[in-house]
Amino acid sequence: MAAAISCLNLNPRHNLTILREAESSRRRAVGASSSLRLEISKMRPVRSELGDGDQISLSSFRLGSGIDVSASLPLIPATSAVTSIALAPKRSKKTVCLFFCEEMRDLAERVALESDAIELRSINWRIFEDGFPNLFIPNAHGIRGEHTAFLASFSSPGVIFEQLSVIYALPRLFVSSFTVVLPFFPTGSFERMEDEGDVATAFTLARILSNIPISRGGPSGLVIFDIHALQERFYFGDNVLPCFESGVPLLKNRLQKLPDSDNISIAFPDEGSWKRFHKQLQHFPTIICTKVRDGDQRFVRLKEGDPKGRHVVIVDDFVQSGGTLIECQKVLAAHGAAKISAYVTHGIFPNETWQRFQYDNGVGPDNGMCYFWITDSCPQTVKSVKGRPPFEVLSLAGSIAAALQI
Repeated sequence: MAAAISCLNLNPRHNLTILREAESSRRRAVGASSSLRLEISKMRPVRSELGDGDQISLSSFRLGSGIDVSASLPLIPATSAVTSIALAPKRSKKTVCLFFCEEMRDLAERVALESDAIELRSINWRIFEDGFPNLFIPNAHGIRGEHTAFLASFSSPGVIFEQLSVIYALPRLFVSSFTVVLPFFPTGSFERMEDEGDVATAFTLARILSNIPISRGGPSGLVIFDIHALQERFYFGDNVLPCFESGVPLLKNRLQKLPDSDNISIAFPDEGSWKRFHKQLQHFPTIICTKVRDGDQRFVRLKEGDPKGRHVVIVDDFVQSGGTLIECQKVLAAHGAAKISAYVTHGIFPNETWQRFQYDNGVGPDNGMCYFWITDSCPQTVKSVKGRPPFEVLSLAGSIAAALQI
């Protein structure tokens, strides 16, 4: 602008033209400078690649607008560059204080090994002389403001009351959030009434869990694996947020490791099981069995699919006496299955009925099963079948650890 003023002469029109050109040049220079600052602000060096005291040469960058940053520009110390250039935020894992009942101690320890964000906390489980529980939560002040969870096992009516007492107490300790992990929802198969007077105990237990107190962070969470009927989610009230997970991904991972993984077919013992799981296993050839009533007896028949020459894996959500699975095994073997295995998320096996399932020992499906996979949702069964083929336990620890980060 000063140079333009020095060139002024006595011609007014000529002087006006010179001043306009000078002002236009000044504005272009200011605009280019602003664009340069904007482009530099978009560059995000990675903190882990810079050491304290290292220098960043802007000559190595080419800006998006086509402007090359000259190598003659001064070098910027790494410390100042990192503080002046914004880094993308990272989502950190939340720390969870995990309490557990004694039955679930082994599973709780495996869950803690899956993530360093999970801290195990203990409860003093004691009993008064009259048989009622005498419970104590150590360091109750220490969990204020913390994300808290409880790993439960409702394996029998006798242990439900003491665990519910703890479940109802923990949210009241001013915790940031509270989640109950109940891998097996025990009354799930009693979800409907067939005759007037039947009591749907699944609805009863859902109502009890729906009355868990609201924590500081809002309604409590409830994690359940492979509940018997998906419509049971509507049994729960608004004070609890049920999260339904599945153990089937564990089965799929295990099947991929089998030497005959390319020869697997999935069999469902009835249409209810097919409705429950077929979408998760739809990339496998499917076999569906059905139950046929003949008087007071029920028989399993092959409805569709061809098991001949295949390694057939029977899939269901839980097993008790195992009668249906054994009948299904016989039908599949009679139709030419090369191997037969089974998977259930919840191996209940009352009165040690797991002993009904024999290992085929490579002889053939008429003599037993190649594998019987269960999860560790029922800890008492896990202890009974440990090291006994054909049983193999697929742990829910990783799935539970992931669910606690939701």
